[in-house]
Amino acid sequence: MWNLDNSYARLPDSLHQAQPPVPVPAPRLLLLNQPLAEALGLSVAELDSAEGVAVLAGNALPAGSQPLAQAYAGHQFGHFTLLGDGRAVLLGEQLAQDGQRYDIQLKGSGMTPFSRRGDGRSALGPMLREYIISEALHGLGIPCTRSLAVVASGDTVLRPLPQPGAVLTRVAASHVRVGTFEYAIRRGGAELVRALADWCIERHYPHCRAADNPWLALLQAVVAGQAALIARWMQVGFIHGVMNTDNMSIAGESIDFGPCAFMDAFNRRQVFSSIDEQGRYAWVNQPGIGQWNLTRLAEALLPLLDPSQEVAIELAQQALADYARLYQQHWLDGMAAKLGLFEAQPEDTALIEDWLDLLQAQQADFTNSFRALGGDPAALAELPPQPLFDSAEFAAWQQRWQQRRSQQAQSLAESSALMNRHNPQLIARNHQVERALQAAERDDLQPLLGLLEQLRQPYASRPGCAPWCQLPLPHEQVQQTFCGT
Repeated sequence: MWNLDNSYARLPDSLHQAQPPVPVPAPRLLLLNQPLAEALGLSVAELDSAEGVAVLAGNALPAGSQPLAQAYAGHQFGHFTLLGDGRAVLLGEQLAQDGQRYDIQLKGSGMTPFSRRGDGRSALGPMLREYIISEALHGLGIPCTRSLAVVASGDTVLRPLPQPGAVLTRVAASHVRVGTFEYAIRRGGAELVRALADWCIERHYPHCRAADNPWLALLQAVVAGQAALIARWMQVGFIHGVMNTDNMSIAGESIDFGPCAFMDAFNRRQVFSSIDEQGRYAWVNQPGIGQWNLTRLAEALLPLLDPSQEVAIELAQQALADYARLYQQHWLDGMAAKLGLFEAQPEDTALIEDWLDLLQAQQADFTNSFRALGGDPAALAELPPQPLFDSAEFAAWQQRWQQRRSQQAQSLAESSALMNRHNPQLIARNHQVERALQAAERDDLQPLLGLLEQLRQPYASRPGCAPWCQLPLPHEQVQQTFCGT
């Protein structure tokens, strides 16, 4: 069943330390992602057995594993810190049937050399939350790490109150971050960065090998991936919450789901994370923070880009300048599609921004407003009323929008179909996630399983999904989310 290798273990020892997971007292399987298991070439029946659960809990090692904790650093809210896997162990890379390698990592698997003052464990709630959010993003078609399983550990952790513990099995293209490169340049200089960069090229961007400057090509590829990824976040109202450099994946995946959340009422300055007191990672700031993080990556790669520091800086600046252009194009194309426009034009920017201004002024729900705009009768039947549409301001904007749509070769029906393909009917709403987590802590997984079922096809117009489209009542509103570490 398991077909593991660990190419990361063959990198210099300064990038990782061997570390087996620490066994837990009473493992109990709570969630198993059957479609993901099958895609990885794993047997659902074997994973659901006592032996399989022992592996998912960290009580046994699968054949071929080489467990280790990865070293990395990170700028956390702008401040540089040495970090590392303080509560996670990389078992290895599953060689899947599609020929790709997928990291298999246990989160909450005990103390490591990088735990600092932490206990290395995870509470149940945050692990279930990561499972929900990662599956929500996957359903929306946004690149992200996935969750294979959640196992209750049978022990208790303090966060700061006693909570049940759990271990999550995370699947990723890899766990190399911008912060991994920051660590490498400070701890090993150019040679360690070269080893890490070459590994990333081989693993994620093999086309860069043929480039005249493979390391510049690597930087350009990561820049392009992040520009596309963050534009997708923005288009569904997703707020990561902690966009530190140690939480930005080199592989272009969303990673590390702590205080992340989806917006209800549209607000450009929306923040949920309890630790983001200054709004550094607000919705509107995410594109700029992406470029800030990529600049830290470029700094680490400078010794590889050219022997002349002046030339290297110029090359890095050119690559980083592409980020703004690529992001803007992805943003414009995606938002235009959400408005039923097949070929975005520069002048569509004003139409898009004026629509967002309307949403903010009316405190309208981001997801429901876009979906209702498409006019699909089946979708409208499930959505709550949209007071925004009764305003004079909307009528004036609507006239401009309809005129723009009428200029296209495609029919209005085709335009509406395009909108429904890009505007989800539902998202993982914060109050529904919290309701599911609270029930799970009472050993009732049905609300969580029901939510996951809905999130698998978020763009579909399905009868009976109205409860999942409802806005929170005042007492259900989630004002803050928490890291859970």
